[in-house]
Amino acid sequence: MENLQEYKCPCCGGAVVFDSSLQKMKCPYCDTEFEIDALKEYSQEVQSQQADEMNWEMPTGSQWKDGEEEGLRSYICKSCGGEIVGDENMAAAACPFCGNSVIITQQFAGALRPDCVIPFKLDKKAAKERLAGHLTGKRLLPKVFKDENHIDEVKGIYVPFWLFDTNVQAHIRYKASTTRVWSDSDYDYTETCYYSVQRGGDIAFELVPADGSSKMADDLMESIEPFDFSEAVDFETAYLAGYLADRYDVTAQENMGRINQRVKRSTEEAFASTVHGYTSVVPESSSIKLYGGGVKYALYPVWILHTNWNGNKYTFAMNGQTGKFVGDLPVDKAAAAGWLLGLTVLFGAAAYGVMWLLWLAGIL
Repeated sequence: MENLQEYKCPCCGGAVVFDSSLQKMKCPYCDTEFEIDALKEYSQEVQSQQADEMNWEMPTGSQWKDGEEEGLRSYICKSCGGEIVGDENMAAAACPFCGNSVIITQQFAGALRPDCVIPFKLDKKAAKERLAGHLTGKRLLPKVFKDENHIDEVKGIYVPFWLFDTNVQAHIRYKASTTRVWSDSDYDYTETCYYSVQRGGDIAFELVPADGSSKMADDLMESIEPFDFSEAVDFETAYLAGYLADRYDVTAQENMGRINQRVKRSTEEAFASTVHGYTSVVPESSSIKLYGGGVKYALYPVWILHTNWNGNKYTFAMNGQTGKFVGDLPVDKAAAAGWLLGLTVLFGAAAYGVMWLLWLAGIL
């Protein structure tokens, strides 16, 4: 059985959680507040005492099929003795029986230990409010979706992220053109000139993020960027209390292709922004060389909200530090058709008006 870590209130014995608004540990039962370092010392003293043995012998049920139980892990809650079941990457959770927050310390042992963590600044209430704001003002959103929408699940999760630092040496060639138009009494003229424009130099990237969880959609995690790394702190398990957390199951090496694409695209855009005075600029070739790179392992705060409507599941995500909120929404087909019809009528009326003016002018 792997080790679990819980933070207990010295005053009442309740489970202490990290309060994002106070940036302190707080007991939800007696409202006592604690500094993280002080509670950590107290927790270490408590853990040095002889722990109770409360392992229950579970009755034998039906047999697992071959490979079915691979990846499952079970833990015993120290507060109530209940069994907590999760996958092999679960690092922090809540006991389904007593609700106490637990942290699986072995998930952060050795090379698995994060370098830093950005603590939650926004709570569950803020996530629900941002969802309500996300639904406001959407003209093509079915009204019944708002009226019948009930959030099925709201989870605060520390998502594992790899943060890449690198220097780039780049040589990029662009095909550029300029266009000049003029007329005389007989003809209209168009002159197009083409140029080969080259740019070369060095550019540095710091803390380029890539989530290390296969459970999280990459586009969803990129959509809630950026995170403010200046508020990152050294990793302490106390920050995980009251939230869920997973260790990475996508390695930094497996994220290299994705990071290379982001770095290459950003480099090309940065150099292209220095090419001025042309009508068009198209990249023809680029040579990107990386050197002096490094990688950090961090946990970033994310609120995930799930809701079901009309047989479909909708997932929303909110940056737990900045409040940036994203998520797909259903479209009212009748409203969309009416909107499209309105645009068609509008453009038709505009075209008719132009033709009428031309007729008055004797052109038609």
